[in-house]
Amino acid sequence: MAARRPSGPAPRGPIGAQSPAPDAAVYVISVAAELSGLHPQTLRTYERLGLITPGRTGGGGRRYSASDIERLRGIAELTASGIGIEGVRRILDLENALLAVRNRNEELQAELDATREALRQALAVRPPAPPSDRLPALRSPAPGQSVVVWRRGG
Repeated sequence: MAARRPSGPAPRGPIGAQSPAPDAAVYVISVAAELSGLHPQTLRTYERLGLITPGRTGGGGRRYSASDIERLRGIAELTASGIGIEGVRRILDLENALLAVRNRNEELQAELDATREALRQALAVRPPAPPSDRLPALRSPAPGQSVVVWRRGG
C-alpha cells in the first residue's frame, strides 16, 4: 500500500524559491496528467488533435506548463459536460479570438488616452484664438499663391 500524504498545507520549497512562470514548460507528462486529472494517453491524443501544444526537451520529451494544465482542465470540464472534441476546439478558438480582441481593445484604448492627453497638452500651451466667423482650418492664401481665373476674349 502506498504511503498517504498528510493533509494540510503543501510542503514548501527552499526559502526564496519561486514558482515557475505560468508559461514555463516544466511538468513531465505523468505529472501533467495527474494535475489535470486526465490519462497520459489522453494528453497525447489532445496534442495530436492540436488542442494542446506542450514544450519539448532536446531529447523530444513533452514538458507542460501551468497554463497547459489549466487548459487541459478546461478541456476536461467541457468534455465531461457532453461537448464533443470539435465543439471544444471551436470554443477554444473563440476564447482565443476573444482574448486577441480584448488585447487589441486595450492597446487602442491606451493609444486613444495618449492622443487625448497630447491634445490637451497642445491646447494648454496654445494662445487662445480671437473669436472669428472663419473656420480655423481654412487659412487665407498667401499673396502670390492665389488662383485667378482668366478667360480670353471675354
